[in-house]
Amino acid sequence: MNETNPSGTQSIWMNSPVESVWRSLDRSLETDVCVVGAGIAGLSTAYSLSCEGKSVVVLDDGPIGGGMTERTTAHLSNVIDDGYVTIERLHGEQGSRLAADSHTAAINRIETIIATERLACDFERVDGFLFPAPGQPPERLEDERLAAIRAGLVGVERIERPTGPVLEPEGCLRFPRQAQFHPLKFVAGLAQAIDRCGGRIFTNTHVETVTGGEQVRIETQQGHIIVAQSLVVATNTPINDMVVVHTKQAPYTTYVIGARVPKDSVPAALYWDQADPYHYVRIQKNVAADAHDVLIVGGEDHKTGQANDGEERHQRLERWARERFPMMERIEYRWSGQVMEPTDGLALIGRNPGDTSNIYIATGDSGMGMTHGMIAGMLITDLIQKRANAWATLYDPSRKSLKSIGTFVQENLNVAAQYVDWLSSGDVKSEDRIPRKSGAVLRNGAQKMAVYRDEQGTLHRRSAVCPHLKCIVAWDSTEHTWNCPCHGSRFDAYGKVLNGPANSDLSPLET
Repeated sequence: MNETNPSGTQSIWMNSPVESVWRSLDRSLETDVCVVGAGIAGLSTAYSLSCEGKSVVVLDDGPIGGGMTERTTAHLSNVIDDGYVTIERLHGEQGSRLAADSHTAAINRIETIIATERLACDFERVDGFLFPAPGQPPERLEDERLAAIRAGLVGVERIERPTGPVLEPEGCLRFPRQAQFHPLKFVAGLAQAIDRCGGRIFTNTHVETVTGGEQVRIETQQGHIIVAQSLVVATNTPINDMVVVHTKQAPYTTYVIGARVPKDSVPAALYWDQADPYHYVRIQKNVAADAHDVLIVGGEDHKTGQANDGEERHQRLERWARERFPMMERIEYRWSGQVMEPTDGLALIGRNPGDTSNIYIATGDSGMGMTHGMIAGMLITDLIQKRANAWATLYDPSRKSLKSIGTFVQENLNVAAQYVDWLSSGDVKSEDRIPRKSGAVLRNGAQKMAVYRDEQGTLHRRSAVCPHLKCIVAWDSTEHTWNCPCHGSRFDAYGKVLNGPANSDLSPLET
């Protein structure tokens, strides 16, 4: 390999890295609970269980918060991503109330942990403002207000304009007591608290296989074995489930920009609209007296691996934002993240379908990964401790929702359509057409190759077949990754797996 791994983009949180003192696993261990994944879901679960006296081992194949946690925009909200009108239609009024209660409880739990552990992570309570899409009938916003009130949210009101920016001129809804924070500072603090409670965290440790049973056997790539009474898989999307869960959710790539704005020119708040795809906005304040703030604007989602126009999508976000935030200065950050969209709007948290009763998963964040991650920490802790939890049925990964069958069929037909890529000729006809620091899929007889040319001009060839369910990967020129258009597996430019459900690298090819 002639260069360090090429990075695609950097989020605002990655620009202020937190201290990491964790090392890789160097021996086999026994524990009460093994948690795979050191993002907010995994560490929230590990923290809660450690506080209750369970012995806990956390494994992650990267650093703390190195997955999608570092690529969030860190909204802490009880305003459901798909809207309460939709959640009530799919899950009933009682389900809608439970969903609202769980997200409200998650924000409160985060606030309590921050106070208890004295974490410095820029936590702040703010208002949230929901704006209609351009040309949208005014009754749609009113329907959402009434559905939110039926769900139990307090203080939701229709106002003509917020104290601050107006995304659309038709008025908006105000949701009090939302919040925001710095996600990497928060999970780093959680990790330190877990360590103080006796939990053990190992980074740069890749889990190779999981074997269920009365005890769960977790084997790492380095050959070490963890034997646990319970296993929690919190890897954004499960690496231990081949099919069932992945038919219930779909991977979407979402884009974000971070722009300089004059200090205090935009009030701290969460802003969303009801466009399709929708936009979401917040401000990250700079504590230095003479510094600027950063306006964070996201949206322009598409199915992962089914578009390669990230630069254009970032430009569209910039144009949209400059029309509404004329004080914007230069763009300092551009990045993307991946969200798993469940077909019925709510996360999949609980026992893994069809598995033994001691294997749990947390996935399907639906753009609300920070609160869903904390919900997972509370709910899975209760399940392991054999306590009743009112949210368990709502988030049960085994649930069946006939009311969302249309979305289920549509998403899975979309997956099936991706297999025609086996018949295509590839992105280019010859490796000579691949620029430096870029990749392309080529056909070589019956074989499909994922070929990357590094900055020195050396070619690196891998199989283009995703090891999960054999879809053909696609090059992402924004992040310099290979992305699977079926279920969202992601690999770096050299084929190393970054995100499940695939749990192994793209296969090397003979040169």
